[in-house]
Amino acid sequence: MHRRALLAASLLPSAALAAGESFQQFLAGVRRDARAQGIAAVTVDRAFAGIAPNQRVVELDRRQATGRPDWSVYRSRYLTQDRLRIGRDSYREVGALLGRIEAQYRVGRRVLMGIWGAETNFGTYTGGMNAIEALATLGWEGRRGAYFRKELLAALKILDEGHVAPDRMKGSWAGALGQPQFMPSNFFRLAVDFDGDGRRDIWDSRADALASIANYLHRSGWRDGETWGFEVTPVGDFSLTGKERARPMADWARLGVRQANGAPLPRSGPMGELVIPEGGGGQTFLVLPNFHVIRRYNTPYFYALAVGLIGDLVTA
Repeated sequence: MHRRALLAASLLPSAALAAGESFQQFLAGVRRDARAQGIAAVTVDRAFAGIAPNQRVVELDRRQATGRPDWSVYRSRYLTQDRLRIGRDSYREVGALLGRIEAQYRVGRRVLMGIWGAETNFGTYTGGMNAIEALATLGWEGRRGAYFRKELLAALKILDEGHVAPDRMKGSWAGALGQPQFMPSNFFRLAVDFDGDGRRDIWDSRADALASIANYLHRSGWRDGETWGFEVTPVGDFSLTGKERARPMADWARLGVRQANGAPLPRSGPMGELVIPEGGGGQTFLVLPNFHVIRRYNTPYFYALAVGLIGDLVTA
């Protein structure tokens, strides 16, 4: 969609708000649907107690549609020395756990650390928003009201099943939950109880959180034994700013492309795509099929690059 059209769409109210439905009327409708799905009235009462439209959530939702930073800015936000220090310390603490997760899900520890680091700074910040209030606000007022209404019902079901206490149901402004930042519907599809305590606790159990990330990637097609890609020193002008082009790895090697650390490319392996992110000062990457599996977790190219680099750096 053209940026102007996208911005215009971002300013449209949800169907509930457009129809003149008050926030309390919206909640009453959600309450009826929750009861129809078997969610206990006491769960809904506790979850809805004291919530109100959150203007900060609305502001952040509308800001999301106005564009993105270039790669140099994005990189500086994610690859900080503080994040990498926390990541290296965390990696030493969870090494044995990662080994067990790798054995079960066939997903490498580097990408698990990368996503954990990019999403919540290795579990140190999982979001401070009341997730029920955020989802209710977006369901009532947001750009994608129907979507967030369904996510609100899924969040109520999480509470009803006892996976987390109501006061721990915190998340991002968009309702993403726990250390993996799963939306509530993804929680039911992909979260796992790896520590065997009967709850899928992606908030406070590192075992459940990291195994849930692994389950997500495994089910998204992660290729065991392969990396996401690497930074390279290109040869020639491929005119690929913001684009990518796939070639066999041997072809890139024959063209003289080398890893940025000076190591040669492997002469065999999967197809690779040369990516030159906008605003990166010419920094160039050769990305492999697993790069696009990371993008199934979160779509932007910059996100997948940051995940790959964080994982490589903290596990080196």
